[in-house]
Amino acid sequence: MAGYYYQIGPGSGMVSTVSKPWYLRAELPMSSDLSLHRSILQGGSSSSSPSRRDLVFVVNPRGANGTTGKEWKKLLPYLRSRLDKDCNICESLTSGPYHAIDITREAIREGADAVIAVGGDGTLHEVVNGFFWAGKPVINHDREDAHSTALGLRSRVDVGVISGENEESHYFINVADIHLSAKAGYYSSRYKRFGNLCYVVGALQAFMGHRNCDLRVKVNGGAWEICSQVTALCIGNAKYFGGGMRITPNGDPRSGEFEVVMLQDFKWYDFILKLHKLYKGTHLTVKNVSSRSVHSIEVENISVSGSVYVQSDGEHLGFLPRKFSILPSVIEMIC
Repeated sequence: MAGYYYQIGPGSGMVSTVSKPWYLRAELPMSSDLSLHRSILQGGSSSSSPSRRDLVFVVNPRGANGTTGKEWKKLLPYLRSRLDKDCNICESLTSGPYHAIDITREAIREGADAVIAVGGDGTLHEVVNGFFWAGKPVINHDREDAHSTALGLRSRVDVGVISGENEESHYFINVADIHLSAKAGYYSSRYKRFGNLCYVVGALQAFMGHRNCDLRVKVNGGAWEICSQVTALCIGNAKYFGGGMRITPNGDPRSGEFEVVMLQDFKWYDFILKLHKLYKGTHLTVKNVSSRSVHSIEVENISVSGSVYVQSDGEHLGFLPRKFSILPSVIEMIC
């Protein structure tokens, strides 16, 4: 039984991304206290034909200040008219943080053919994490690298995993970041009512009292390196974060590598003057900006200036130290 995720953005008309990292069978371990309801697959219908695919839409109705919920109500009739002939359309609304993870795991356990994320980065982040359990996915490697579907071309992409001592692993599909950018993301979550400007406001607040710090990093299991006066360190599986900043412009989720971009010794006015370059992805030519491709990177704080923030796909994950590794070709995307 195949498992997928889709991400549908408000006003997108249809599907923007799909993930199918593996075949999901009963041997996938589940939480013993996770309640299972067959109704999640029936979507309120009285019967489910064995020949029809079960699609579970995980909807965050509060996303984008409630816009996601409103757009979803408009989109649902269109989806039913297009897919209802061959699929059981099942919607499940999230009620709070981490609920999408539980919904995803429950849907997998109940035999869903697809789990679809309807929301923003946070919803997608949780759905991706719902496909993993105890640090391990159930992966089928006997698939073609790329082939066509009714919705478009499907090809495998990578997923990043973040691990730490005595910490549960987290997975990300876009960008993980450290220090100022992660701190800005933490603050920007308070200003989502401003739309994409929330990232600018969050960054300005993060700069208040910000101090660059010294980090040590270990790339691909090699020797430790000292990186001085780090402003931000971004680990890109893809290109974008922060409302459209092309922070890791060479990030390619089909490459089997991260692009790591480091900003060093930036002042608040550097951020203001060079913000346009961050959005355009032309900042790699700026002084004190470096880039490299890696399979894994470990990062530790060696400054005495306090805790260093970590986030991925816009979700706050705590503080350093952390290790970032790539899981190649575990997810399929439809475009």
